[in-house]
This record gives sequence, C-alpha cells and structure tokens, in this order.
Amino acid sequence: MTDITAFDWRSFLLRWSGEWADSLPDGETRGEDDETARRARWLGFPPASEERIADMEERLGRRMPPSYREFLKVSDGWRHAGGFVWLLAGTGDARWHNDASGLAVTFEGYLDENAGPEERREADLWRRGLQLDVESDITHVLMDPDDVDEDGEWAVYTWSSWLAEPPKRHANFLEFMRAMHRQFHSLEAHSGDGEPEFANDTTRELDIQVEEARLEALRGSWERAVKALDEAKEYGRPRAAGLGDQIRRLLGQTYQVDFDGLATDPRYAPELLPPLVAEHAAHRYRDDSTLRFHLGGAEEELVSLAYAILEEVRRGTYRYTAAGPFGEAVERARELARWGDTDGAWRMLMSAVPLWEPLGPDHLAPLGWVADPVLGPLLTPERGRELLSTPRGGQPGEAPGPAAGLDPGGLAWLAEPDQGDHRTSYRFVLVEGVEPEELPGRLADGDDAALSRPMTLWEARHALRDKREFSSYDDRALMAVGRAGPGWSFAFDGDPAPFGRQRFVSPAAAAGAGTRAVVVWSGLRAWHGEPFFHLSVARDGAEQYAFTYAGGEVEQSGEIPRALDPSRFFGALEDVAGTERSLLEAVAGEFGASLPRQALMNGRLHTFTTRSWTRPPRDGETYAVVRVGLGGRAPEAWPADG
Repeated sequence: MTDITAFDWRSFLLRWSGEWADSLPDGETRGEDDETARRARWLGFPPASEERIADMEERLGRRMPPSYREFLKVSDGWRHAGGFVWLLAGTGDARWHNDASGLAVTFEGYLDENAGPEERREADLWRRGLQLDVESDITHVLMDPDDVDEDGEWAVYTWSSWLAEPPKRHANFLEFMRAMHRQFHSLEAHSGDGEPEFANDTTRELDIQVEEARLEALRGSWERAVKALDEAKEYGRPRAAGLGDQIRRLLGQTYQVDFDGLATDPRYAPELLPPLVAEHAAHRYRDDSTLRFHLGGAEEELVSLAYAILEEVRRGTYRYTAAGPFGEAVERARELARWGDTDGAWRMLMSAVPLWEPLGPDHLAPLGWVADPVLGPLLTPERGRELLSTPRGGQPGEAPGPAAGLDPGGLAWLAEPDQGDHRTSYRFVLVEGVEPEELPGRLADGDDAALSRPMTLWEARHALRDKREFSSYDDRALMAVGRAGPGWSFAFDGDPAPFGRQRFVSPAAAAGAGTRAVVVWSGLRAWHGEPFFHLSVARDGAEQYAFTYAGGEVEQSGEIPRALDPSRFFGALEDVAGTERSLLEAVAGEFGASLPRQALMNGRLHTFTTRSWTRPPRDGETYAVVRVGLGGRAPEAWPADG
C-alpha cells in the first residue's frame, strides 16, 4: 500500500501529462486549453498555496483530506482525469453537492424496507458529498466526508448515468487519481485504427511485468503472477487479461472469463475453446447465438468447431486429449475417474503436470480437460491451486504438497446428510473379483445390460424419464457402477423406490455367481414409512446369510458373522444416524470395500438398469403397466473400453 504522505505527486502527474500529450494524433483539432496543455506537457494548473487551501477549507467548513491537500499543492485542479472527467475541481471549484443532480431521491428509491444503515448512508451521499467534477460526460465525482479512515482520508465515489453499475468507491483521493490514470491507459490501449502507437515508460514497464508474471505462473508462483497480471489488465495491457483468465478458470472463477481472444487463436483453441464452450453449456437456458459474442473475430471454421464442441459437451461425449506424457496421463486418469477413483485420477494428472508443455507463449496451464465430462468434475478450487502451484512448462520451482483427497473411504459417509439432506435412502451391490463393466451382465438382461455413457445420476434418471414401459410391480433400479476399493466393484442407487418387504428379492445370489456379492439397502433415515435396513451376502450364486430390520423387528437367516450380527445394532434405535454409521463401518470392515463419495455425488459414472428387485406378482395380485411415448432419449450405449 502506498504511503500517501510520501507519495511523489509531481512525478506522477508529470508522467501522466506526458503520456497524454504523446497520445494525441497529429493534426487533430482540439480546444485552446488542450492545445496549451499538449505543448506544455502538463494537464494541471499552478500549485495552490497553503493560504488558498485554507480559504477553501474555511468556505467549505471542513479540513480537506491529506491526499487531496497534497495534490492541490502540486496542481490546483486537473484536466482529463480518465476518459470521462474533463475538468477536476481545485480550490475554487470544489463545492458541496447538496443534491444538485437530483439523484438522492433516485438512489433512495432503490432501497427496500430491509435496507440497512450502510445502504441508506450510501444513498444519502448525494446530499452530503463534496463535488469534484466540474466538466464531465455525465460522470459524478464526490468525496464523502462521512466515509473517513484512520488517516483522515475521505473515500471518493464515482458514478456515470450511462453505466448500469452502482457508484464505485475509491479509498481516498490518491487511489481515485491512480484509477483514473489506469482508465486513461486502458482507453488508449484499445483506441481504434489511425491512432498513434500508445507506448511509453508505463506501458513498457507493464509489458515487462506481464512477461515476468507469465514465468512466475509457470514456476508455480501464481498468486504473485495474478496480482501483477490484474494490475496490467487494469491498464489495458495486451496479454494480461488472457493470461489472468487462465488462472481464474482453474480457481473456479468462471464469471466473465473469456481468455481475451486467446480461445479463438488456432494455437490455443484446443485448450481454451472447450472450457469457454462448456461454461456456455452450463447455462442451459442461454441462447446459443450468444456464444458468438465470445468468438469475436474468429474464422468461420473455428466458429463451427465451437458449436461442434458445444454439442459434444451437451451430449456428454466431449473427450479431451493432449500430446506427450501429459496426454498419456490424461487417458489413464479418465479410466480411473470413469470407474469412480477420482482421487487416483487427480493424482495421475498431477504426476504429469511437471511434464506438460504450453502450446505457445500465452499458455499457462492445461485447461481443456475441465470441459471433459469425466475429468471436469475432478476440479475444485483447492485442486486448482495445487495445479497452479506446480512448476511446469520447463520452468524450475518447488512442487507443492498434494491436496487432500476428497473421498473419505469406507461406507460410513453414507450416514452423513448430503447437501440438502436428500440422501435418506440408498442401496448398493458389491461384487468381488469382477470388473465394473461385468455388473450389468449379472444384474440386468437384454438392452438394459448395456452401460450408458458416464453421466450424473440426475442426468441418467432424466434420460430414462420416458422409457417405453414399466410396471407398478417392478422395481428396476437405475444404478451407477464403479470400483469399490481393492478387489470389489459396486452398483449404487441413491434414489431407490420404497422398500417393499413382502415382495423384495435380494439380487445378491444372481450377482454372486462364481464369487461373492453383498447387498445393502438402508432406509433408516427415510422420510416416509418405518425405518429399515437390509443386508444379504451370497457366494457362488447362493445366499449365505441375510437380515432385514423393519417395523422394529429383525428377520435373519444363515450364520451371520459376529461383526454383522443385527443384535449389536438394533435396540431402541434412539440414535438412527449412529446406528446407520456403525452398520456401514461394520460392512466396510468385514469386506474391505468402499464407495467413492466424490464420484457418486459430483462426478459422472456409467449407469444401467437392473432386473426388478421385487418378485413377480402372484395370482390375484393386481398391478398397472404404463407405456410412455418415445419422446425422451434413453442413455446411449458406451463401450466397455471407454
């Protein structure tokens, strides 16, 4: 933070004035005052004496804040403060605004009955503020005598009627003037054709800063890098926004991240176009024509590519690829992630980040993978920081410690409330010694035995909403599949049908042909009906033991191991969550299996529909069959090799 009392106002204002003078096109007609300022290379006025400043303070009835006083001692007013304030007040023009603009009523009208004291104080600014704008493009500059810091500095507020934004606050007059200097630079940096090249000591220093920040980012010092890039961005320096957006995207800050044209550069499009398109796709009600807004100036071939990627992202079929060792790690990571091992997939990616090479000098990190439906859910802000902190692109640096895994292991996490507390009932099948892609063959028939592409459970249920036919007597579970720790695979249903004790048939025996299978169905925290819990274990196609707790009673069969004996868990059932956790811990301990929380809750997994978990109807038992039109699209088949 700048020491205001030690700030060199004269050097700052002289540099600004020279930059302004050099930015003016030759031969352009301008007013006499501007022409005089250009020749003198000075936007200011003669300094104000202490006596003149004291007279102003006596007229206004307040001592001026330190930074404004120090400014006045160098220049009694200022021309062209940014792009929209043409004359800034000195000692003679500063005056209390006293709602001369009539805006107090307007801003008070924005307040509702719940507005707090701070909001009401801000609305009252138009009555109490000190007006500094003398000539402007409908831009107001007010110093607030009630917004004072410990150094006696007054906050400065700016507001333009043509901007749909609230007043912008600057901590003090110095910060306001520095912001106006940045605004001047930003406008000149984006001036149109025919303007003189905008280059000066400030731009050259900032461009060096941008390049140093790029190297810092590749070395893993992303926090210093993004601070330097953001400063250069405010001055409108090229490259700064595009580089900074790459850092922000990996931190999960997707708002207004568009990579500043880099996504439409053929060199960088393979990495930066997919995340840009995926962010558009995430807003399902967004008009697709608005995608072109982020593709300004792109060749038609690239625009067509963007819309092709958009279709793949929406269908969940986009597949990120990369060259070299990092690309090989991407393929291995996808294989891990699509079967639920998201922590392993992330470690696989991170192991190859030091070997990753940028596509060009404006590429800071691998980014295309965030649009991949299988790999994208791996990203969290913590993991983004880990990737950004890892040296890459041939740059030296110290690797960070690994981010903590997101999967707690075991099964007990199922007893914890999920976000929104929707997971009150669930069921799963564990099968030993088989791969996940084999589970449909054990639990389903015909077309149902085909795995879908990886999708969230919500997407899978939505895709099946218009299935051809179903019976009120059937209970065919839509299940996600994956690996359940060493030697086990799982099929999981997080939103099962109601438990029908009289008609329930455990799929354990069918799933356990030639191996072992475990079935768990818990509804101890179900919103409706009596709490229940079922466990059944089968080996070589025959059930070994089972128990069902429902209606306050336990039915059991076979020789149940001591660790799973229901008498250990079901008594008064006063602590439902504790009982459920204990049961799940016991199952995990007995079989050494676990379920991947991150993949099931936030990732995308293959799904299929099982045979019914209920027996066929008996004579005299009635049921309904519903046939639905084919308006919906069923999950498409996904090959076992991914």
